[in-house]
Amino acid sequence: MYHSNEIILKEVLIIEDEEKIRNLLTKILSLEGFDVMNAADCKTALKKLGQTEMDVVLCDVRLPDGNGVELVKTIKDKFPFIEVILLTAYGNIPDGVQAIKNGAFDYITKGDDNNKIIPLLYHAIEKANLARRVRQLENRLAQHYSFDTMIASSKAIQASVDLAKKVAETDTTVLLTGETGTGKEVFAQAIHYAGKRKDKPFVALNCAAFSKELLESELFGHKSGSFTGATKDKKGLFEEADTGTVFLDEIGEMEMDLQAKLLRALETGEFIKIGDTKPVKVDIRIIAATNKDLQKEIETGNFREDLYYRISVFGINLPPLRERPSDIESLALNFMQLFSTKLSKKIKGIAPECMEALKQHPWYGNIRELKNVIERSVILSIGDELLLSSLPLEIQDNAIRKGGDEQLSAFELAAAEKIHIRKVLNYTNGNKSETARLLNIALTTLYRKLAEYDIQ
Repeated sequence: MYHSNEIILKEVLIIEDEEKIRNLLTKILSLEGFDVMNAADCKTALKKLGQTEMDVVLCDVRLPDGNGVELVKTIKDKFPFIEVILLTAYGNIPDGVQAIKNGAFDYITKGDDNNKIIPLLYHAIEKANLARRVRQLENRLAQHYSFDTMIASSKAIQASVDLAKKVAETDTTVLLTGETGTGKEVFAQAIHYAGKRKDKPFVALNCAAFSKELLESELFGHKSGSFTGATKDKKGLFEEADTGTVFLDEIGEMEMDLQAKLLRALETGEFIKIGDTKPVKVDIRIIAATNKDLQKEIETGNFREDLYYRISVFGINLPPLRERPSDIESLALNFMQLFSTKLSKKIKGIAPECMEALKQHPWYGNIRELKNVIERSVILSIGDELLLSSLPLEIQDNAIRKGGDEQLSAFELAAAEKIHIRKVLNYTNGNKSETARLLNIALTTLYRKLAEYDIQ
């Protein structure tokens, strides 16, 4: 089943110099429900292809002003989503082989294969539409990961965005530095999708997630039998990402001997799989990231200096969220909308005291921590806005200590009581009867205190 926003065509161009055959094919395909155009030569055909979007070209091999086998290459170069089926009265293997190499969908003989034309056209149309849908998805992906979608109004992060935009247009190796959760992978994706490799693979690998042996296999692949458990040949991420981008997150966690192999791969564009003897050549762009000070790691002998200079050709530092407080509100609202949609909740905003608490929190986990907090808050929310009570207790307590509740801050005993009631409510998942029991007070007393302290 196709969705309404997907392109579905049944447009066919017939290129045939013999008028009787051309008219016959046009009539047959029209009766089958295809929208048919025709041309008698290469020049006319190319002109029509430039004017009307087509799915499939049905083309004779021998034409007055050219050869159909060579025309396939021209069509595929100019119109890559169009599929070409070649028809010939004199089938021969060399022409057929060359036609397929040039990008033809199929190569069939007139007369003998007439019954194959209609099914073949449907298969070709299916492939053409699939290619268009893939391109649509790639375009949406590029838009999703574009710099324009980043929430970066503060000067601190905007400077990093400006640097990333400039380097995205090149193939230069990039090193992203910053605390955990500052959005290094988001930046890596934006750089990739803003560059000339945007239609090629983007592959991310967390170097801290694997042992040395497994990390080498993930990067470079292995041959069957090269170690226990290697039951078949495996491509590494470098090979999978050929012509694209490899993002090496937490590169500071990589073992020293593997760093040497990585350095050689970056300098030569070649690597050797585990258990193999032949080098594999690839063309990839490297974007690395770390939350460590690699220069200090070099001093302590944990990171190779030569590898550092190879990956830090263009460095970009991402500031922590506490240094860009003006972005907290926009990020929080963005995550609120994201999780409201995802969880099918009708949440319209964030209460002022809740937003103030978010702004006061130090966010040592940065954007990732904020995202997790908002997701939790949306899950707990029962109204149409996020309230202070839906935030984790440490954020609520921090807001009170910093004067978020001025009325109670003057009365330390009341402030402590309010904090304790919230903690017990959180422990019981909001069960007020159980909360009253644990506090050893009457349920009516609990409700009175909830109203007094404005605890939701």
